[in-house]
Amino acid sequence: MPSIAWVGRAAGFRLPSERILVRLLGIGFALAILWAGAASYYLVFHDEMLARFVSRQSAMQFAYEERLGALQRALDRSALDRQAARGSLESRLAALAERQSLIEARQGQLSGLAGAVTPVETVPPLSAAAEPAPRHLKPFPTPDLRKSADDRAEAAEHGSAARLTRLEQALDRVATAQSRAVVEVARRAGSSAGRFRDLIARTGLSPARFEPQAAGTGGPLVPLTGDAFEWALADARRQIEEETHLRRVAAALPFRQPLAGDLAFTSAFGARLDPFTRGYALHTGVDMRAESGAPVRATAAGRVTAADYAGGYGNMVEIDHGRGLVTRYAHLSGYAVSVGQRVEAGNVVGFAGSTGRSTGSHLHYETRIDGEPVDPQRFLQAGAQLVFAD
Repeated sequence: MPSIAWVGRAAGFRLPSERILVRLLGIGFALAILWAGAASYYLVFHDEMLARFVSRQSAMQFAYEERLGALQRALDRSALDRQAARGSLESRLAALAERQSLIEARQGQLSGLAGAVTPVETVPPLSAAAEPAPRHLKPFPTPDLRKSADDRAEAAEHGSAARLTRLEQALDRVATAQSRAVVEVARRAGSSAGRFRDLIARTGLSPARFEPQAAGTGGPLVPLTGDAFEWALADARRQIEEETHLRRVAAALPFRQPLAGDLAFTSAFGARLDPFTRGYALHTGVDMRAESGAPVRATAAGRVTAADYAGGYGNMVEIDHGRGLVTRYAHLSGYAVSVGQRVEAGNVVGFAGSTGRSTGSHLHYETRIDGEPVDPQRFLQAGAQLVFAD
């Protein structure tokens, strides 16, 4: 049997040498072993690599979900904070509305007080003052748009809070002004009452004499509650009531002059030398120079109890002013009133003359308390400090 080399040569082929063939076979064998090793490694470690890959993917997914959860919780907290802030604004607004109503009611009470002329700052309006700006968001906004909208809402809420703060400060100023006003009203009324009380005391009378008879009162004790304004308002009303009462008392007292113009006294009240006997005697009134026929006027309102000739008084008019207080006008030349007639302060009751025990034309004027003569100068001097509207 011919050899391979011979067959090749006979066919015209040039075969590689054996050395080359051995190398090629070695390379093929090495590649086969490498492929077998790679295949074996893949088959052995496939599950572990897959597990690591899945683990890395799971870790990435968990981290992403955790991040999303944190962002969602932050959004929820932000929403709760905004809701709480909105609730706080609404409660502050409700409190301000209630306080505004109270201040407006107090302003009405102040206006009803006599002498409450102190201007008070106008109460600021509350309508739509603290409403936050509406939020207009798409149903599913992008994160950037949501952040921008949230920022705008937060800025609006801050602006509303600032406006509420300004309103609260304005209401504080109004409340302070009202408190000052009511205290000032009480002070003025108390000062005026004190002046009238002093004038009445100069006459020797007590304001208690003119107090109305109180009816029976009683009941359980219920302490008064309220703030400083309510207490000040109650005090102002009490002062105004007392001042009004004393003003009426002063208006009922014989504080006016019985003659027009400047008075010229020719004889004072008290012990004096009698013009007829030249001995000491009690002069129960004061004498004033007056021309015959000069009008004589009532020094206070009252009812005429005498208009007749009365011995040494001559023609005399007597007026009862109530509460034991009486005035007399003597030596008149004529009468202008009759018994039982009601006269007002300043009405003409008669005319000066020289009737009765008199040395010349003049007016003898008396004031009596509970039937006892007192010095008319007490009333005339006190009345000189008052201004009467004729």
